[in-house]
Amino acid sequence: MYLIVGLGNPEEKYAKTFHNMGFLAAADAAELLGVKFKKKECEASIAEAYLGGEKVIIARPLTYMNASGRAVRQLMARYKIGAEGLVVIYDDYDLPKGHVRIRPSGSAGTHNGMRSVIAETGITEFARIRIGIRDPEVSIPIINYVLSDVRKEDYELFTQACRKSAEAAIALARGERIDLVMGRYNG
Repeated sequence: MYLIVGLGNPEEKYAKTFHNMGFLAAADAAELLGVKFKKKECEASIAEAYLGGEKVIIARPLTYMNASGRAVRQLMARYKIGAEGLVVIYDDYDLPKGHVRIRPSGSAGTHNGMRSVIAETGITEFARIRIGIRDPEVSIPIINYVLSDVRKEDYELFTQACRKSAEAAIALARGERIDLVMGRYNG
């Protein structure tokens, strides 16, 4: 069983912000698998799919970004999913806008949502898919930047990055080796 978690903020006012790239990618994953977010449990909105007979849970925490780990911990416990079955998708200010980077483990970096996931679960050895959001043309504090709306001229770039991230998450949930998924989708 796999748990694909897209990090973001649940209110409509955050829907088009940089910090909601994970939510958008999770929505793309659900669409690609032909399922909808119909249930709310463990402080998350979830969609359930099956890949090759294996259940896949796609989740968007409703806890707000900085407390995302609470929902992830609860979902992992409820569905008895270990670190090897967890995939987290989120925005990353440390990567150039539109870049996708997949890693099998790592730190939270500058991301408070990932800090929460790591603190709540106590693990760092899980797949993460990062969507780069840094724009060298914009120089405002990170907190203001991540909560600002994506510029219209960048919308297509981020739409493609979210779709690519969703495809990578699905490939991992199909059981593809992470090094092969990294080779195909990183960049």
